[in-house]
Parts: sequence; C-alpha cells; structure tokens
Amino acid sequence: MRKKYLFICLALLISLFIYLFYRTDRTAVNEIVIKLISFKTYAGLKAYIVTMFPLNNVAIYSLPEGLWVFCITLTSKPYYITLINRRVYLVFMPLLICIVLEVFQLFHITNGRFDFMDIGVSVIFWILGNYVSKDGDEKQDIMTRPNLKMIICWASYGIVYLAHVFK
Repeated sequence: MRKKYLFICLALLISLFIYLFYRTDRTAVNEIVIKLISFKTYAGLKAYIVTMFPLNNVAIYSLPEGLWVFCITLTSKPYYITLINRRVYLVFMPLLICIVLEVFQLFHITNGRFDFMDIGVSVIFWILGNYVSKDGDEKQDIMTRPNLKMIICWASYGIVYLAHVFK
C-alpha cells in the first residue's frame, strides 16, 4: 500500500519538475512559483535546468499527462459512483478525462494543442496503473463519508488544474 503512494508521489514530482522547468510559465503551478520566488529567480533557475538536463518533446509534452493518468488510475481503482442506478467504476475516468481534454483542445474549447501522442502515452500509463497494482479491496462509493484515501483520490483529480494555461 505504501509503495503505491510512493509511486504516486514520485510520478507527481516528475510531472511538477517538467511543468516548472520545461513548459510555459503561464501554467497555474508556474504562476504560483513565480509569485513565491520572483520571475527573475524562476527564469534563471529554469534556464539553468533546461541547459543541464535537455528533454525531448515527448517527455516535455506527453509524459506529464501520462504520469497524471497513472496516478489517478491508482487512486481511483477502489471507487465507483452511482449514476442512474448503475455503478460506474472510477478506474475508467482517467481515460475519459484524457480523451475529452484532447477533444476540447482539438475544437479550441480549452487551451492547448490536440496530440495523438498525448492520448497514446496516457493509454499506456492507464494500462500500467490498472494492471500493475492489483487492488483486492471491495469497491466503495466515492460519495460516501470521506476517508484519507478518498481525499487523496479527489485531490489527484484536482491536480490537473495546476496544468491549466492562462492566456
């Protein structure tokens, strides 16, 4: 159980690192950091990191989403929601969100650029998250009285906001 949460933390830290130093400074997480340490300090640190550790475009633009999908897949596995008297298992929600966000980008409903690579990487990480960790616990309704695991699950969905790009 603890290993699962260590994987989640590591994956989110890698995503955060990529967002902070390789993506636009107009993302929500970068704007928060800039307010905390100043733009000048941030820009200098970013220039140094990018020079010292060059990454390819797949690592910069597709890997963070794939890692996020991995994390929310792991945290969603034990839960379901009930819609119209049917159980909808949340383990499928990361795939749905990934595809919907890409379609929104395709039609310019949200900021960003549609990319099949993002979907492909996300599907691979969803499969890893779904099949690497076998969850033997009985499934729970996510809308019941919250516990720490449920809060972590909800928070892992909320983290996607930090990647939002402001115009």
